[in-house]
Amino acid sequence: MDSRRDDHVLRGKNGSPRIAVVVDHAVMPLEVTLARAEADLAAGRVPVARQRLRGLVSSFPDDLTARRRLAEVYRRYGEPAQAGRWMYLEEDRDPAETAAFEARYPTPAQRMRALAWRGPEARAGTAFAAARLAAVRTACSQAVGHPVDWDTVPADEEGAHPEGSARGGLLAGAGCLLAGLAFLAIWVNGLVALFR
Repeated sequence: MDSRRDDHVLRGKNGSPRIAVVVDHAVMPLEVTLARAEADLAAGRVPVARQRLRGLVSSFPDDLTARRRLAEVYRRYGEPAQAGRWMYLEEDRDPAETAAFEARYPTPAQRMRALAWRGPEARAGTAFAAARLAAVRTACSQAVGHPVDWDTVPADEEGAHPEGSARGGLLAGAGCLLAGLAFLAIWVNGLVALFR
């Protein structure tokens, strides 16, 4: 299949153009997109290459080549946790990057979601990748107390929170309290001014 580029213009009630949408990836096969990502990297367009590769991993979660290339891009950015995330299924992964990934996503459910796998582990392409996927899924099943699969990743285990969520809740609560106190002060000030 050839890749196509179609420009579509959505029109408003009076017929004037409102939004232009460019469809560049509708029928683009895996190999063509990988080649474009390579060309983007060679031309120094790293963010564009990263976006293409993220789309590939989303569309083809069982393609280890796309995952490896995405890890290489994150390595260029100096993001070891993301590089470890996308190299997690590779036998030659960097132990420091793997540790950074596991530290950022400490629970099995968080790792399952982060790995963005769909379908059975048998589609992994290598025995090592299939074993890693099975180990994460089994750990998650044990943590939640019932069998899970990659197509229905459970919410975090009770008591487990993503990084920073407890602090974020505390800050939100403090902000609401501060806003309430400010409103009360303004209201009392207005009430005092009314009766002077």
